[in-house]
Amino acid sequence: MLRDLRRQLDAIPEGPFRERVLDSVVLVGRLLHQGLKTKGKIYALHGPEVDCISKGKARKRYEFDTKVSLATTIDEGFVVGMRALPGNPYDGHTLPEALEQVEILTGRTSELAVVDRGHRGHGVSATQVLVSGMRRGLTPTLKRLLRRRRAPFIDCFAIDCRATIEPEIGHMKTDGRLSRCPLKGTCGDAIFAVLCGCGHNIRKILAHLRALLTLILAAFRAAGMYANRPANCYLVDGSGCSA
Repeated sequence: MLRDLRRQLDAIPEGPFRERVLDSVVLVGRLLHQGLKTKGKIYALHGPEVDCISKGKARKRYEFDTKVSLATTIDEGFVVGMRALPGNPYDGHTLPEALEQVEILTGRTSELAVVDRGHRGHGVSATQVLVSGMRRGLTPTLKRLLRRRRAPFIDCFAIDCRATIEPEIGHMKTDGRLSRCPLKGTCGDAIFAVLCGCGHNIRKILAHLRALLTLILAAFRAAGMYANRPANCYLVDGSGCSA
């Protein structure tokens, strides 16, 4: 089919359609000639920028997508940095870029970063970095700070980073549709990653506002019940009013 299409290219007039056909022919040619050890493989014709990411799990060994870095606050889990990383780079080499994005978005330098074991060999010196599984270097102040997380962040005084970040990633994949990007190309991946982080923060803010509204309504309801009570009314065993 590819050879037949190449023979009929001369019959296609010049224009945007011919350019799209030529691009498709080149892409299919790369796909047919790539080998097992070829670098820059094509895994999807509709998305040539897709990478093969090794998951290391028995139920799902590989994932065909674009790697995304995620930075959240320790206490509340708000997203302060999120960016797409095309090309499947080593996690440790992406930490300086992630911290730089956090500094740009927040306007301040991070003093502490807790990362998973994939970021070993990061080479960051300006920020104190704690790698998942560490037992040394944890001061009592750091232990108290990490225990403030809702999920168990320290198990036998060893940092368990994945236990805290996995719920945030899960909410983004289910509620924020992070598992499938509808935008095309590398630029679309970058835009969609930032939008997912913004949506995650908005959902958290709305949850806090709902909780605050519930408290305000409960306070107004209690104040209204107290104001409508007769002056000579008093409670008996907390069951009601008796005149």
